[in-house]
Amino acid sequence: MNNVNEKAALRGIETAYQDAFGRRHVVPEEVLARLVESIPLEAAAQERMLAPTVVARHGQPSWLALSTLGASGLIRWDIFAPQRIRGGEATAPPIGLPNDLPVGTFELRVTVTTPQGERSESATLLVAPAETHQGADTRSRLWALAVQLYAIRSRRNWGHGDFTDLLGLIDLASELGAAAVGLNPLHNVFEASPYSPSSRLFLNPLYIDLDAVPEFVGLKTAAMEEVIERLRLPDLLDDLGVRTMKWQALLKAYETFRTSATPARRSGLERFRERGGALLRRFACFELLRRRFNSPWSKWPDPWRAPSDELLERLYTDEAEQAGLFEFVQWLADQQLCQCYNHARDVGLSIGLYLDVAVGVRPDGFDAWNNQSLLVPDVGIGAPPDPLNPDGQNWGLAAFNPLALHASKFVAFRDVLQAAMRYAGAIRLDHVLGLKRLYLVPNGSPSGAYIDFPLEPLLAVIAQESLAAQCIIIGEDLGTVPEHFRDTLARWGIWSYQVMLFERADDGSFLPPERYRPNGVAAFATHDLPTFAGWLQGSDLAMKAALAINPGESLEERDRARQALQRALSERGMPAFDFLSVARFLADSPSRLVLIAIEDVIGSKQQVNVPGTVDAYPNWRVRLPVVLEDLRSNSAVSDLAAAMRSAARGGPVRGLPRSKP
Repeated sequence: MNNVNEKAALRGIETAYQDAFGRRHVVPEEVLARLVESIPLEAAAQERMLAPTVVARHGQPSWLALSTLGASGLIRWDIFAPQRIRGGEATAPPIGLPNDLPVGTFELRVTVTTPQGERSESATLLVAPAETHQGADTRSRLWALAVQLYAIRSRRNWGHGDFTDLLGLIDLASELGAAAVGLNPLHNVFEASPYSPSSRLFLNPLYIDLDAVPEFVGLKTAAMEEVIERLRLPDLLDDLGVRTMKWQALLKAYETFRTSATPARRSGLERFRERGGALLRRFACFELLRRRFNSPWSKWPDPWRAPSDELLERLYTDEAEQAGLFEFVQWLADQQLCQCYNHARDVGLSIGLYLDVAVGVRPDGFDAWNNQSLLVPDVGIGAPPDPLNPDGQNWGLAAFNPLALHASKFVAFRDVLQAAMRYAGAIRLDHVLGLKRLYLVPNGSPSGAYIDFPLEPLLAVIAQESLAAQCIIIGEDLGTVPEHFRDTLARWGIWSYQVMLFERADDGSFLPPERYRPNGVAAFATHDLPTFAGWLQGSDLAMKAALAINPGESLEERDRARQALQRALSERGMPAFDFLSVARFLADSPSRLVLIAIEDVIGSKQQVNVPGTVDAYPNWRVRLPVVLEDLRSNSAVSDLAAAMRSAARGGPVRGLPRSKP
């Protein structure tokens, strides 16, 4: 097979696509060739009569199709778990599978007997619930307070929001009548961006409150007071400064733990190690090696770039004391976040914590090193041109290889979901469009191509995990959305993400709230868009002009948009042109959840993140101008709570169960 288009088709790589402006793009041959090279032939799908993964929905009719290879002869099918639990025969496809199979993952084996002989194949059978978990009360209309946790100022934190701040936010949300606190990803990272994680399976230790760690001696004793006081002052997060001080403190706490921890604390860490198993040990070894070689893992000495399990076990044993530091740190983070989860349930937040899950991982991070056979090498996840980013995007994140996902029975994807759902009543899947296809850009290339993903199996895994964890699933379905994609998500019970700035008619007018989807989250903007105050003033346009970034919108267009929003608010009897009116507008929608960003409530003008910039703008470093302790007495916050109550956005329900941690 020499034709690059044929090779691309075998791997699910689309040779052409349409962008958000309706323009058709033919993928350059060199881009196709690079992507084909990134997915080895031996990993590509071979001709089969049975799909590698079959999906059934509990309680619904499910039909098993076969290719022409299995279209004639006596067909025998059996389901194993691991013993045979069901089976049957048929003379022609499609084959009706039982609709009363329990939710779970099974092996499906099909044998076709013809005069020429037998052909037998196996597939993974995913039996999913009819839909994802929908919450305790499907009739309730709720709201959530959204925060960038790192950006929280308080009089006691170390210049970076932490899990004790989160406890305070949970108390505030409960008093205001919110159902959840929405958070940026809490993944383990190398630098400030929470959406470029080293690992989606482990936590960022900068969120640990050292003052709440029994083994930490305290700022005064550790002679850290003066430095920490300086870290609290700036308007921008000093990520490196906070990281340096927290790791110094964590090391001191670990030394104290090793010499004088109580038996209860020691047994707590041992239970965490047992639960984390080999994966936690591998993570500890990675962190140890990363510091030893001080370079990306692709440049490490040969044995360590892709080490065997035996080699890592020897390293873990030989360096048990040093590796134990990283297990200890993850244990502290897990303890404190579990406390937040339980506290949210105790004070009556009906959803609790709402966590974001990043769409991919850094190619030089732990997950990429740990799952080398499951990722597409030398490419980055991105997006083609759209109105928000007319030049397209490359986020530089590594993506799963869709063919390898089938072969591995989606275990790595399931691990990502479980890691987030452990602490959450709802998770938001960033760039949920990636369940169907991802735009992959070869390293160094100005453009990329879409590669298809196994949408239905991925949705089945999500539904299984959602049911098991009793966790609501929200899909960030913005960008170049494939036809009928949102309808498919809705049939699986995944909530849509509706951004007011984008909910516009063809003439530019803002759609009335009644047009919003019931099973969805309604918000004014996202972290990649200006705050309300910044949008109203046009400071985002001025900033992009100064940085020579295409804003995707002219000053005249922004002025027309402001007028259109003012008309929309006025038509609903809201003469004030302010964010409180916007919040009331959103609260009038039938959407199950309204998400209110704290930056908008307090009138912050600085944008959280500006796509297309790296160092030109302080992305993920802008701190709130108001300290946490003063939010409770802030009149704008209390006015927001009153507006939500008047719109019948539900208050807290006390005494919810605390089952997960």
